[in-house]
Amino acid sequence: MSATSTAAEVDADAAYLAIGDEVADGSAVENVVIERPGRGDIVLDFDADGRLLGVEVIGATGLLRPAAVTAAIRI
Repeated sequence: MSATSTAAEVDADAAYLAIGDEVADGSAVENVVIERPGRGDIVLDFDADGRLLGVEVIGATGLLRPAAVTAAIRI
């Protein structure tokens, strides 16, 4: 896997940017939510050591550039 990968769940209008290795279930122990009223939310996932694992974008079509959504791996 490359340094980052982006996956999109079109039906849910969400995208996930994994930083580094694949994020295993349960490895994110802290989430920081950034609310973008009327547009969606950005959720930062951190591991037990406080390292950033990935970024979830809820409302991806309103928060990301169209090319980023199009280029993402569909899940």
